[in-house]
Amino acid sequence: MSYFILGRVAIGGVPLPLCSFRIPAGFPSPAADHIEQQISLDEVLNIRAPHVYLASISGDSMQGAGIFDGDLAVVDRSIEPVHGHIVVALLNNEPVCKRLCVRGREVILLSENPKYPPRYVLEGDDLAIWGVITSSVRSHV
Repeated sequence: MSYFILGRVAIGGVPLPLCSFRIPAGFPSPAADHIEQQISLDEVLNIRAPHVYLASISGDSMQGAGIFDGDLAVVDRSIEPVHGHIVVALLNNEPVCKRLCVRGREVILLSENPKYPPRYVLEGDDLAIWGVITSSVRSHV
């Protein structure tokens, strides 16, 4: 799985309406009288922060975690990566999106698709973690 960094989001996002109820699948459309407030997705996803960037994901190795080919990942560089986080990393100059597994001094990058084996980070490997994925956005069209 690889990704493409899209860059920082421009300041001044557009506020969108937020409905005051959850919409069950199949509900035709929310009525205007149920709109509770205006929200901005860049504020909800915290993508205005200077330590946050967006990356486009490619491949199917993280589909078990709900991250699919073409998804847009919100990556936060300020979060200290720990065991269990999904991270964007550079392993031997290859960008990857994997689940971080730390067992003592052993570091493993795990796919969330059984088709792909775990990647053990060995002594001679060069690993740099570029951030923790906090959210992902998927287009359905």
